[in-house]
Amino acid sequence: MIEVEKAVSSIEGQSSFLKPNEVLMRLTTAFTAFFSVFIATACVFASEVGLQDIRVFSIERGSALAVTIWYPSKGDGEPALVGENRIFEGTPASKNASIRTGRFPLVMLSHGSGSRVEGMAWIARVLAEAGFIVAGPNHPGTTSGDSTPAATPKIWERTEDISTIITALVSDARWQASINKDRIGLLGFSLGGSTAMELAGARADLDAYARYCDDYPAMMDCRWFEGGRGFVNNKQVTVEKFDLRSIDRGRFEQSNRDPRIASAVLVDPGLATAFSPESVKSIDIPLTFINLGSIGKIPVAVLSDRLAKQVPNAAYAQVDDSDHFSFLPICKQGAANFLKSVGDPDPICEQGARRSRADIHEELAILIRQAFERHAAQLDAKAWSSALLEGHLRDQARYSGCVASKQCSDRRFRHALQASGATSCRRSRRRPSRHRQRPRRSEQPSRQQSSQPMDRLKPGASPPARDFRGSSCRAGR
Repeated sequence: MIEVEKAVSSIEGQSSFLKPNEVLMRLTTAFTAFFSVFIATACVFASEVGLQDIRVFSIERGSALAVTIWYPSKGDGEPALVGENRIFEGTPASKNASIRTGRFPLVMLSHGSGSRVEGMAWIARVLAEAGFIVAGPNHPGTTSGDSTPAATPKIWERTEDISTIITALVSDARWQASINKDRIGLLGFSLGGSTAMELAGARADLDAYARYCDDYPAMMDCRWFEGGRGFVNNKQVTVEKFDLRSIDRGRFEQSNRDPRIASAVLVDPGLATAFSPESVKSIDIPLTFINLGSIGKIPVAVLSDRLAKQVPNAAYAQVDDSDHFSFLPICKQGAANFLKSVGDPDPICEQGARRSRADIHEELAILIRQAFERHAAQLDAKAWSSALLEGHLRDQARYSGCVASKQCSDRRFRHALQASGATSCRRSRRRPSRHRQRPRRSEQPSRQQSSQPMDRLKPGASPPARDFRGSSCRAGR
């Protein structure tokens, strides 16, 4: 839950106090940006990444959410740069392009505190090029220009934003035919990682979170609660210290699980020390945790290796020689000096002797794309094995009754059936036809021929078929 783009909001208010040479510098920057649009045009049409901005009404918020969608397109839209501002470079896309024919998995985005979904455009483009539809909102109360300490811990509002948008997209005629509703993932960064954790099934612990800030008052998120400044309507305002223990405990600790979300990738997730261990252990979807930084240099606020060990199906990776701000878009030349000149305390654009942000983005892009592809493969394998098993048993007449009632089991398939919800079985009895002729003794295979030991089978040979007529019919025996 680290602050990432509040500097952009504070910079917005500096324009009326610019000196003549600063005005010239801004005009030069604007002129350069103008030509960069033309240069980026070729990239837009080459990548064929479509872009649409929509609004989705939220009952929880009582207002409409601003949502940006990236998708595989036919490249017939207007060239655009997403997320370009005084500090960050933009990412090219093809605005209002026609969506490519097909059915694509959906990845929802949840940005960090004080940031915007446009700041995730660089990774959204990577995923759209890989065949994903990608969508995300600007979360009110925790976005650039609209962010206060009191609104920041209200994770339940963020989770409701994501669920509301999923409902809107899968029921909208413009998108429902293109979205694979069984393959909905979530990518969250920082406070967005907290959002992803809760949508996956984790529940926050208010006492644990308050103790964390008592123990680590110098952490960026805890300093934010000390008050001093906030942002409302794109203007900086003075705010008082916020007491974490004044949060609505019931809402802060409620379950926000959305069963439609099938997997998630979490980059430097906030509240890493403040989730109930029992709820984390009960998460039943694949997760991938990614930390930015070398061993020993990752802030405890987002260090998630322990979370990865608690989640039953989770992977963990870390990106060396990076930091929390490395996930943000690539900074423009001179941005670091400009941020210092306006008094911003965070090293948003400082690189030093470390890797370039572009290089870090390349590694992150590979990790995130492969994570979602791996999650999809796991889900496909699970669905395939479940369907294969059910089909196998359904085809056997003696099991038809219990398969239909979802209460069939067999020694060979016991574990798979238990995983798919089966509990016990009452085998349907089917007597053989009286008119079926038995083969003559001379035609019956000998016992020696049909009992070849498994360890004596030649490579590539199939084992002899088993007869399950004598098997137990109750799972767990």
